[in-house]
Amino acid sequence: MTLRGLMFLWFLCMAQIVGAQDVFGKWKTIDDKSGKPKAIVEIYKKGGLVYGKILRILEEGRQDAICEKCKGDQKNKPIVGMNVIKALKEEDGQYKHGRLFDPEYGVEVRGKIWLHPEDPDKLKVRGYLAFLYRTQTWQRVKDE
Repeated sequence: MTLRGLMFLWFLCMAQIVGAQDVFGKWKTIDDKSGKPKAIVEIYKKGGLVYGKILRILEEGRQDAICEKCKGDQKNKPIVGMNVIKALKEEDGQYKHGRLFDPEYGVEVRGKIWLHPEDPDKLKVRGYLAFLYRTQTWQRVKDE
C-alpha cells in the first residue's frame, strides 16, 4: 500500500473515532432509580443549539403514554415526539444552559449533558432543581 493509501485509511479511521465521540444520535435512557431502560431519545443540533426528542418508549404497556402531569399545551399529548432536551449550548466539552423536561413528572429543570470521560458510549444527563440535582447515565444506541 502506498503512503497516500495509508494516509487515506488513517483519515477514515480517525473520522469514525471522532464522529463516535459526540452527543448526537440515539440514546437509550436508563432510569437512575430502577436501572431499567425507559425510552430512546434522539439528540440533534438545530440553530446551533442541542435538542433531544423521544422517539420511542421502551417500558412495557407505556408505548402510547400521554403526558398527564404536563401543563399547558403539552397536557394529555403523546410523550413520543416530545422534546426532553431543550436549547443546550456547548461549553468546555459539555452542553448546558438549557432545559431538561421530565414528562413522567411534568417538570422542566435546568440541565446539562456530557459524554462519560472513559466511555463515549455513555452520556451523563443531569437536571438541577435549585441546589439539588439528579444524574442519569444513558447508553448510545448503535444499531436500531
